[in-house]
Amino acid sequence: MLLHTLIERSAHRAPDNVSIIHKSDTLSYAELWQSLQQVRNGLLQSGLLRQERVAVYLDKRPETLQALFGASLAGGVFVPVNPLLKAEQVAYILQDCNVRILVTSPDRLAALRDSLDLCPDLHTVLLVGEHRAEVDHGHFRMLNWTDVLDAEPVPHHRTIDTDMAAILYTSGSTGRPKGVVLSHRNMVAGAESVAEYLQNRPEDRILSVLPLSFDYGLSQFTTAFSRGASVALLNYLLPRDVIKAVAKHGITGLAAVPPLWIQLAQLDWPEEARQTLRYVTNSGGAMPRKTLDALRERLPDTRFYLMYGLTEAFRSTYLPPEEVDRRPDSMGKAIPNAEILVVREDGSRCAPGEPGELVHRGALVSMGYWNDTERTAERFRPAPGQPAGIPIPEMAVWSGDTVRSDEDGFLYFIGRRDEMIKTSGYRVSPNEVEEVVYGTGLVAEVAALGPPHPVLGQGIVLVVLPREAGLTAQTLVDALRPNLPAYMMPAHVEIRAEPLPRNANGKIDRKHLATDFTDIFSTENEAT
Repeated sequence: MLLHTLIERSAHRAPDNVSIIHKSDTLSYAELWQSLQQVRNGLLQSGLLRQERVAVYLDKRPETLQALFGASLAGGVFVPVNPLLKAEQVAYILQDCNVRILVTSPDRLAALRDSLDLCPDLHTVLLVGEHRAEVDHGHFRMLNWTDVLDAEPVPHHRTIDTDMAAILYTSGSTGRPKGVVLSHRNMVAGAESVAEYLQNRPEDRILSVLPLSFDYGLSQFTTAFSRGASVALLNYLLPRDVIKAVAKHGITGLAAVPPLWIQLAQLDWPEEARQTLRYVTNSGGAMPRKTLDALRERLPDTRFYLMYGLTEAFRSTYLPPEEVDRRPDSMGKAIPNAEILVVREDGSRCAPGEPGELVHRGALVSMGYWNDTERTAERFRPAPGQPAGIPIPEMAVWSGDTVRSDEDGFLYFIGRRDEMIKTSGYRVSPNEVEEVVYGTGLVAEVAALGPPHPVLGQGIVLVVLPREAGLTAQTLVDALRPNLPAYMMPAHVEIRAEPLPRNANGKIDRKHLATDFTDIFSTENEAT
């Protein structure tokens, strides 16, 4: 099965079911499928060749989905670009994967004008909107989106399930994002797996809050389309907008990342928002226990799925809702059609309770990093424990994340290798420190960092946004002291008045924050 087949199948089964909700408008599955065929014709008429890249730089609207899945139908590869990115970042992505066609709006094109001169592979820009941008278009041509929809049918490229379907850009350790290449097989297997354990059904209405450039955000659509469910598009400004949308559209499924859940847990949920919400999911980091407890109090009839995933393998584990009371700190077990291993450096299996690297094998393992053989070789390696007689070994994702399992096989996150803080001879997980800080109830947001320290190796720095004005560093340190061993206590606390910076996927950007504290301990003689 190919990715766009999810929509085709639902259109044949229930053509009148609503596929997309945008503001007050809806699009049935029959209408969505027809529009994808029109977009396919337009892209092919525009010169799209097999497996060439189509970038989509738009906010969430029907045309965004039509462009993404229409590119799939045409035999191309779609590249969703986060609408929050600026011109230089967008140009880097277009250059890196040699984008040939860009779908965007006139106002966004105007902001990209100078940067597109650096993208020689780009030959066509499709403009979504009523007015054409007044810019010099140089080496590329501009077409109206409506012209694309009026194109005559042409033969399309043959595609099979191991072909590329999408390239998703995720933050990398070098500072430049890396393009994770996903096949049709990867994405369809992921959609079917997640829909199975979430028990998705045609009656579901899922709220799209996260960006489509984030695999977790894109998953809301693939999962819904696999079951013929509806997705409501939301370009929200404030957390309260999310709750209003849940009530307005009768949302049954909501996915978010910890920073958003922390904010939503502090708001009132009216009855009309609570009564339809069947389940919520969390990924992109551990949900603080205090936040989980607050949400469960506000949403007593909602099922909570705590999950773990990585773009290189889409989704790896989930904790069944019935286990949340017994194991609220667990990331669960493997999702359907995947195997999750905890291994030592030599690839041998870890014993229960023994920390090791999480390795994911199965149909969801992606095709590697675009045009980056070195980093691909580091992360994608043969799966442990294969019979020696297999000539071509199965490749697995070696996540770089340290986890442990309990006697029952449930997994617990310890930390990322490249984020672990080595202080006073101990290895400290930033997540573990942040969990205790949130538990004080004094902060709305926190990031734990580990800049170099002349004595300790690395010193722990906390950057916090207080819940209420007037919080001092000493007050927070005093509140932490009963709950943290001495080696995990912060050596410096910085109080900020504004929300902490986010990366393109909405997570608190530790890497960006770390640049502010590189030399902090070289100028301080004593800890805070």
